[in-house]
Amino acid sequence: MQLTENQVLAIKRKRGELNMSIRGLERATGVSRWTLIDIFKHDHRNVNSKTFKKLNDWLINEYELSTRVHPTTRKEA
Repeated sequence: MQLTENQVLAIKRKRGELNMSIRGLERATGVSRWTLIDIFKHDHRNVNSKTFKKLNDWLINEYELSTRVHPTTRKEA
């Protein structure tokens, strides 16, 4: 499966927001640090389906957690 540039950028941004090391991201996602390094530094975008799912699941979970903790306020016009 192919990770898009937007997916990789989202993972990098969330990792930065959480001030997370590669090791921390490895523990949080279950994806090896060597695979993460390949994705981030070597533009390795072809990953197996398990890696793809782990990274997407982590992003979705983090997004859900951040919206619960910091709900946005919307003003109706």
